[in-house]
Amino acid sequence: MDSADPSSPPAPSALRTLAGGVLMGLANLVPGVSGGTMILAVGLYDRFISAVAEVTSLRLRRESLVFLGLVALGGTGAIVSCSGAAVDLVSERRWAAYSLFVGMTLGGTPELARECRPSSPAVVTSFAAGLGLMAVLAWGVSDAGLAVSTPLLVGVGALAASSMILPGISGSYMLLIFGVYEVVIGSLSARSLLEDTAASVRVIAPVLVGAGAGIVLLSHLLRSMLARHPRPSHAALLGLLVGSILGLWPFQEPLHPDLAHEGRRAAVELTLEGATASELAGRGIEGVSDADVEAWRRAYGAMGLAERERAASRLVRFAPRPGQLLGAVALVAAGAAVTRALAAR
Repeated sequence: MDSADPSSPPAPSALRTLAGGVLMGLANLVPGVSGGTMILAVGLYDRFISAVAEVTSLRLRRESLVFLGLVALGGTGAIVSCSGAAVDLVSERRWAAYSLFVGMTLGGTPELARECRPSSPAVVTSFAAGLGLMAVLAWGVSDAGLAVSTPLLVGVGALAASSMILPGISGSYMLLIFGVYEVVIGSLSARSLLEDTAASVRVIAPVLVGAGAGIVLLSHLLRSMLARHPRPSHAALLGLLVGSILGLWPFQEPLHPDLAHEGRRAAVELTLEGATASELAGRGIEGVSDADVEAWRRAYGAMGLAERERAASRLVRFAPRPGQLLGAVALVAAGAAVTRALAAR
């Protein structure tokens, strides 16, 4: 293993690192929230990028391995222990989940803003570029409609891998933007892998190659930028961090609740494959009537997998009640307090 790298950021405490991993895992359970955003908000981003760059260069320093191990442990623990509660919260009280993560995101801005001082034209431009990118992703991007090819799959894999490193970027959203969500996700299904393994591998392999290359190249690029141009680089990250809340307006609800709820979505997909209400009950999915089955087939039968994924993510705004407004303010404040406390450790 290599000796200590003097250019690496100082190692944070084990408790702070573990807590950052927990928040990263929780973020990955909430649609529209990036795990990278939470790592940035709690002030672990520079260390995270440095550790990823070292490991992908096969420089296996103990400090980096321990750091990434703690992040992975916290994230995995959060996903395993909280996935059910998170799904229920997002399905039934999305406004509460979004309010909490808006607060957590904003709580990380003061510490990151300090890294951008003193201001300069390069700092302001970098911040605007990061914020503008997130605005485009939140409001201005639609399906690119490109023909599926091996180079496209490699490129999309590289972009999707950025969701592990860049704050606010969603890997599945990248697949949707380039019109390959159905192809890639469909190739990962057990049916595709068993029935046409060769075809699945032809899709999955270039995506994995692109993802691996993307992680290696992006981690090294970011590490170099943070070392050589720290203030503009941190300003761009600050723009990404602030911009990540643009799509998290709390008072929204799913336009298609049956597709947005994970358990209900599974029932919908099975009915579209031909399952009846009694067959669903035999699989342990209760509470579905024949009328539900027919309604789902009429509403979603003509949609492809990617189109149903888009429909599942579509939200509509609603007018909050006074109690929801007060609750949202309290949750934003609580979330900000959590990340401020962790960032200050």
